[in-house]
Amino acid sequence: MLMAHPAVLRNLVEQYETLRALHAENGSPEARRRLDDITYTLCVSTGTRDIDSALTAARRRLNGVRPADDSLVTA
Repeated sequence: MLMAHPAVLRNLVEQYETLRALHAENGSPEARRRLDDITYTLCVSTGTRDIDSALTAARRRLNGVRPADDSLVTA
């Protein structure tokens, strides 16, 4: 299975957490739609079917990445 680059996963997790906080405070339809979009993208990016599994998979992947990830560097 293809996995999203750690920078992409990190960004998605951060967006999810921010939108979750906004939705909890605001609850606007726009915040809800964006939260749904990020939830879907996290699930697809991690090969999971629910947000709890997606967040767990993303965090495991992020914890296993070296601080100076060189996966985009070519020889």
